[in-house]
Amino acid sequence: MSLPAKTRLLDAINSPADLKSRSREELKQLADELRSEVIDAVSVTGGHLGAGLGVVELTLAIHSVFDTPDDKLIFDVGHQCYPHKILTGRRDRIRSLRQGGGLSGFTKRDESEYDPFGAAHASTSISAGLGFAKARDLMEKDNKVVCVIGDGAMSAGMAYEAMNNAGSDLSNMLVILNDNDMSIAPPVGAMSHYLSKLVSSRSYRGLRKFAKSIAKPIGLEAQARKAEEYLRGFAMGGTMFEELGFYYVGPIDGHDLDVLVPVLENCKAMQTGPVLLHVVTQKGKGYEPAENSADKYHGVAKFDVVTGEQQKSKSGPPAYTKVFAKALIEEARKDDRIVGITAAMPGGTGMDLFEQEFPERMFDVGIAEQHAVTFAAGLAADGMRPFAAIYSTFLQRGYDQVVHDVAIQRLPVRFAIDRAGLVGADGPTHAGSFDIGYLGALPGFVCMAAADEAELVHMVRTAVEIDDRPSAFRYPRGAGIGLDLPATPTALEIGKGRVMREGSTIAILSLGARLQESMKAAEMLAAQGLSCTVADARFAKPLDEDLINRLAREHEVLLTVEEGARGGFGAFVLHHLADSGALDGGLKVRTLHLPDIFQDQDKPELMYAAAGLDARSIAARAIEALGRGDMQEIDRLARA
Repeated sequence: MSLPAKTRLLDAINSPADLKSRSREELKQLADELRSEVIDAVSVTGGHLGAGLGVVELTLAIHSVFDTPDDKLIFDVGHQCYPHKILTGRRDRIRSLRQGGGLSGFTKRDESEYDPFGAAHASTSISAGLGFAKARDLMEKDNKVVCVIGDGAMSAGMAYEAMNNAGSDLSNMLVILNDNDMSIAPPVGAMSHYLSKLVSSRSYRGLRKFAKSIAKPIGLEAQARKAEEYLRGFAMGGTMFEELGFYYVGPIDGHDLDVLVPVLENCKAMQTGPVLLHVVTQKGKGYEPAENSADKYHGVAKFDVVTGEQQKSKSGPPAYTKVFAKALIEEARKDDRIVGITAAMPGGTGMDLFEQEFPERMFDVGIAEQHAVTFAAGLAADGMRPFAAIYSTFLQRGYDQVVHDVAIQRLPVRFAIDRAGLVGADGPTHAGSFDIGYLGALPGFVCMAAADEAELVHMVRTAVEIDDRPSAFRYPRGAGIGLDLPATPTALEIGKGRVMREGSTIAILSLGARLQESMKAAEMLAAQGLSCTVADARFAKPLDEDLINRLAREHEVLLTVEEGARGGFGAFVLHHLADSGALDGGLKVRTLHLPDIFQDQDKPELMYAAAGLDARSIAARAIEALGRGDMQEIDRLARA
């Protein structure tokens, strides 16, 4: 597309109410201007571009037909919500998207009344929408509920659970299936447009009702229903949704406002229960670089609007994700029982690299973390060595399966937990905060955390050899610290840490990637004569009890440091110290962890500083616990 030089019509839109009087031609012009604004904004901020470009017309049509915010518009995942934010009074802040103190990259309840339900994980919209619909019915209101869900999110079982419930409940709600990748119906064309308009129209629904009233008394209701359902299903692919209790309309062209608006008006007028509108869109629509990209510019860095060229990150050490993938590939070359599993994130977890080497041994199960875990359990039960590579925040979705299908049966599933700790621009919904606590609570689980990329390679090797119980190793987003990778990885001794530096007064026991900040803190403290020991725990479970006992016995102060929520590693250490009597002699203990809040998005280094997990904060807690030391000197060293 050629980007319009001016946004004359968009400049006049302060809320969806301003769309109501617009002609169809004005809406088309608005679509061009809105698409241009999204492209320009994301070129400055980075973010999820492709999904937003694909729903420009759909978002315009929904807001022009429905009466938001009284009518509830619920987006699934939220990657596509940027046009929605611009139209709902947030255009003046759109270039703060995903920045510290700025707009969230997802829908967020406390950000706007037009965001009735927060999102960032897939497949929640229909369940939430049914909740809104039932609340409306119980309060005897008459507002509409609209849920927008992508075809990818429909791979999660939760979506079908919700549709099954909604179909049997018969509450009035509209689910819009945004089909932007795979086609689950015949190609969009003039005939399907015509049929979609027809079956959503008042006259068709009136005729349908009349026919049902005749068919029922003479015993032909079942045959008539099946015939009609089959006809629409044959023409438009809706039989499955009809069986779940939805009235199916579609597929329609999601970029054709001449079709979208009247069909949505017809759907709005329906009072017969849940409706599913199947809309076909193109991810990245209207921006040639996105359209021609393999990932349709799903997630982009800052980029040049004219060329589409993204800003390249500075060269440096390889990312932890890539280190993991290459380490697993090397192990898989020696062991044909190793298989890889991911849940719709092959690129994000590095499993795409594994698939290139072993296409028959990598399984992408879609957005289905529960299934991924139990699938891995089945593989393990029959003698394979599965590695399930799943982001920390997404593994939460499969926790029951981790407990019931893996841990209780002591099956040797290996969990590669990516994005451990804070993740920056994606904010609290994607932060890996809780895995240490929720996995460490499970009997028999081995939980490791990599302090650097070399340790990660060793932990992959260690996990391969753990054949009698489940294990997990966590590692952060982003680049390593620049260490040489071991040519010959060695399996770590289970439950044993390592001492990085010896001292006598303060002990810092770090788990995971805060080790470097812990070492810096030790240097700051040593500069004013406070001797520090720094140890890398390596394992959250089982704990290195001998090491902890020594640190407690030989130091005045013991600090635990972790990139996880309270109730994790520090809590495990405290349990041990209390149970062993190590606290009875006056040892001063402080547990440093993520704060008991959901931290909003920002640069990761600023988020960790705010969390009290940077070198300055670690040194400050040591001085506070010890009761002596110069904080001004710590501040000076931190600035240096």
